[in-house]
Amino acid sequence: MTKTSDRHVPVLYREAIDFLRVRAGGTYVDCTLGLAGHAEGIFRLLGTQGHLIGFDRDAEALELARIRLAGVSSELGDQAPKVTLVDEAFSSIARHVKPASVDGLLADFGVSSLQFDEARRGFSFQADGPLEMRMDTRRGPTAEQVVNEADERELADLIYEYGEERRSRRIARAIVRGRPINSTGQLARIVTSAAPTMKQEHIHLATRTFQALRIYVNQELDEIKALFEAAPRLLKPSARLVVISFHSLEDRIAKDNLREGAQKGIWEILTRKPVTAAEEELERNPRSRSAKLRAAERL
Repeated sequence: MTKTSDRHVPVLYREAIDFLRVRAGGTYVDCTLGLAGHAEGIFRLLGTQGHLIGFDRDAEALELARIRLAGVSSELGDQAPKVTLVDEAFSSIARHVKPASVDGLLADFGVSSLQFDEARRGFSFQADGPLEMRMDTRRGPTAEQVVNEADERELADLIYEYGEERRSRRIARAIVRGRPINSTGQLARIVTSAAPTMKQEHIHLATRTFQALRIYVNQELDEIKALFEAAPRLLKPSARLVVISFHSLEDRIAKDNLREGAQKGIWEILTRKPVTAAEEELERNPRSRSAKLRAAERL
């Protein structure tokens, strides 16, 4: 049987490693460790004096990453760098990383294969599962609690704001009428029945609603804003920041923060336009289609 860690393909891998400009002996932070796809590449370049710090609030993903990096460490032997894994959201980074100590910081804001492919995690409607959607299953409300307890107006507003779904009011009304809702399949059917296909629409009708609930449950945009606020204080001069986003809300935060920072003399932007996946990667990993990479250097 293929393991989830074997299926995991980090997006824009080579581009991310190149923009990070990993130097032996440096300290690098992977804010979204996931299954350690990018982190392994960084780890192998650091040398014995290097230090990799990884954050993930998904305890299951963190343990798989720990096992993967331990295997690489054994392979490298005496040449293996130091590794520190933090079982928290990356918004806590300032509590764990010293100011002006980091040579490079990477954040891949996408949902990991572990989360997306496992029906029990509730991130996808491709297979029926519980309405969970929490990256950290120890804290906060589940998506099931949100869809069953929020009032119609709250649901409409969050679906519109976080899913950019123009049919949010119609969908929210259908959700309230369809309660109680306790599975991804049931929610997807309710959304589909409430929102007929628009012309030139190429995604499943429930995609935006599921995205909105996931962002809301995990406070994803607030996490990203907190990271951009902390990053300038943590990076050394000439250190690199690399972020990969997967939808317009994430990318807008990245673009605006880097542009404002450049105007204040904090960043030199290295990507005039976001870097996207080449045709070869798109064929190998269709999920890379929406990925956008932005990079900057600390001045």
